[in-house]
Amino acid sequence: MTLANGSSSLTPEVLAAIRQGISVPGLDLSQSDWSGQDFYQVNLNGVNLANATLNGMTLTNSDLIGADLSGASLLKADLRGVDFCGANLQNADLSGAFLNRANLEGADLTGAKLEDVNLQVARYDRKTRWPDDFNFKKSGAVGPKAQLGGAYLNGANLRGADLEEANFLGAYLSGADFTQANLTGASLSGADLRRVSFVGACLRKARLNNAQMQSVDFRAADMTDAELEHVQNIAGADFSKVQGLSDRARANLLYQPAADLNTWNTFTRRTTRESLGPLVIAEEEASP
Repeated sequence: MTLANGSSSLTPEVLAAIRQGISVPGLDLSQSDWSGQDFYQVNLNGVNLANATLNGMTLTNSDLIGADLSGASLLKADLRGVDFCGANLQNADLSGAFLNRANLEGADLTGAKLEDVNLQVARYDRKTRWPDDFNFKKSGAVGPKAQLGGAYLNGANLRGADLEEANFLGAYLSGADFTQANLTGASLSGADLRRVSFVGACLRKARLNNAQMQSVDFRAADMTDAELEHVQNIAGADFSKVQGLSDRARANLLYQPAADLNTWNTFTRRTTRESLGPLVIAEEEASP
């Protein structure tokens, strides 16, 4: 049984249908289509869609926080940017689905079918539960211990993400936003970090050797025990109020070409040399 083709809004009839597992061809809940509706406010938080049939549906950027999609069929569904935080996706069939940039933090995918699923830049965390035989670390998703060496993540929004011990070796990250992200022990060696924001991020024991760091914003980042050997082009990088930067690391940075050190960061309006400050502040303050 199906509803008429071309259904494009979440009316009570459509919602009742998908709850019953009835196919609704052409349903599109993308923000651009339903955000302007004034007849029934669309709210999918905690909705019960257990065992629903949603094959091929477009749900881009929809809000399904805490929703129950256990046993649901989502074959080749367009789920890009969907917020599944805390959602129940146990035994759901997501084969061929597009979950690019979806939020899977705290979601339960135990027993889910993930054949040919697209998880590029989908976010997960320590509470996300995966099928036992699924190698989520190499799936293209981002989270703790993700294997993203050489990945193209230019401009990715990873604000506040838990990326502890993730591998970004040689990755392309220019313009990405890691504001307040947890990158403890992460490998960023050889990565393209141009114009990346690490504002307030935790980079404890992170490895940034040989990374390209032009115009990187490290303001207030925790760089305790971070490795910064042979970094490439720090022109315009801002290290203001960085915590834990060792004297050795600061000395290595201040040894970079004068042209780089004297370059303004176009956003913070501060030169790299100014942001690094004096080499040993405590000794200078103690001098008579």
